[in-house]
Amino acid sequence: MLQQPPTPTPTTPATATATATATATADTGDTGDTPVTLPLSAKTQPALRAQADRLRDHLSTHPNLSLPDAARALVTTRSAFTHRAAVVASSRTTALEALDALAADRAHPSVVRGLADGPAEQKTVLVFPGQGSQWAGMGVQLQAESAAFAGRLAECAQALSRVTGWDVRDVLAGAKGAPDLDAVDVVQPALWAVMVSLAAAWAELGVVPDAVVGHSQGEIAAACVAGILSLEDGARTVALRSRAIRDLAAGRGGMLSLAVDRHTAGELIASYEGRLSVAAHNGPVATVVAGDTEALRDLSAHCESSGVRARHIPVDYASHTAQMEVLESELGNLLSGVQPQARETGAVAYYSAVTGGQITDTSRLDGAYWYTNLRQTVEFAATTQALLDNGYTHFLECSPHPVLTMAIQETIDTSAVSWACVQGTLRRDEGDLRQLLLASAALHTTGHTTTWPTSSSSAVKLPTYPFQRETYWLSPPRTAAARENGPALLHLTWDEQPL
Repeated sequence: MLQQPPTPTPTTPATATATATATATADTGDTGDTPVTLPLSAKTQPALRAQADRLRDHLSTHPNLSLPDAARALVTTRSAFTHRAAVVASSRTTALEALDALAADRAHPSVVRGLADGPAEQKTVLVFPGQGSQWAGMGVQLQAESAAFAGRLAECAQALSRVTGWDVRDVLAGAKGAPDLDAVDVVQPALWAVMVSLAAAWAELGVVPDAVVGHSQGEIAAACVAGILSLEDGARTVALRSRAIRDLAAGRGGMLSLAVDRHTAGELIASYEGRLSVAAHNGPVATVVAGDTEALRDLSAHCESSGVRARHIPVDYASHTAQMEVLESELGNLLSGVQPQARETGAVAYYSAVTGGQITDTSRLDGAYWYTNLRQTVEFAATTQALLDNGYTHFLECSPHPVLTMAIQETIDTSAVSWACVQGTLRRDEGDLRQLLLASAALHTTGHTTTWPTSSSSAVKLPTYPFQRETYWLSPPRTAAARENGPALLHLTWDEQPL
């Protein structure tokens, strides 16, 4: 269609300040401190920014439109395209500021962005780390905000209390008289309870694993989430095993994390003649050694002088070394009653960091397995590679703070797979529903299916898709020859056009 080019409209001070005025006067519709997710998507980045711009203006000029109503409309009436973003906010002010930042292509703590360019088939892995992700107060706020998390944590607390005599929720809250979280026989059961409960919180958001994998004691949580161990057997295993570590192995050794590959780690400890061992191989350049305390101090000093990054892990025992052999008989007796549960075909796949691959006969995860899990080297890097080789695409660390995401990312980067991603759940001192929703929003922006919680049942209208139209104006011929020989239509003035 041919038409006269539009006359540019000059920007006036009133036009320039219209949005700012609307924003300033529309600070209503807060959600009562309960965060909501506003997902946006488009076919291009410019269109995504335009979506944010339109939604910001719409919320500004419709002060009676609540955030929950807007969130429900975005979830239920909009298609999901490749370029994605999400705003997580509990107040209108935060939502408007975040949308403004997204529209201007600026970073904002309440905005996540991503490109859903992965394979059509999504295969999700929940990852459960060992000790190290704990922090004082983890899970306390989420209990008050997530019914799924609180309900599962209550079940874990009941199962643990039969073995420990204390309530894990009191431990997490730092209640008077509760055991100290730093003790091995407290922190390991507490982490187990929090990780199992986080899996329930993810399930409420529609994220159910196709496979699970655990690192060291994290395998106990993985087995419970996969339905291989009952909560009662999981609680007994983690509580009794950690108590045995406290009684028989604590105070005899330590562990040191090295930023080197497995071969280099072996060379570094070779001269210690068995006093040190490779305890865990987590990624291409992430290896843990463990053993004699004096030998670890000497190795740490050598690494410092030679430029090798080394970090002491705050434990006083040497898991995954020969020092654990003193527990074999004790654990054989304590865990003799552990009975893996039969599962139906198509159940969640279980990948073992003991074997470095999938265990299909899950009846092997009896009491003896949980001693082997403590004694043998953690083959986490090999297990991650096996998952990648079998087509798993989304690795989600289900923990109060990410400790394995970097190692997993390094394995992804050095593998031959075309696409995979990894992310965490909560973060240290950021253990509320907002952080969980930010994590789920990040997962959504990678293309993963997510079930957003909506507290509204109202149907509202939102701005339509911002199609990125381009106008092509015909330029007059620039040469005499073109004017003489070109199409007759180009010889016409604008007033002479037949249209």
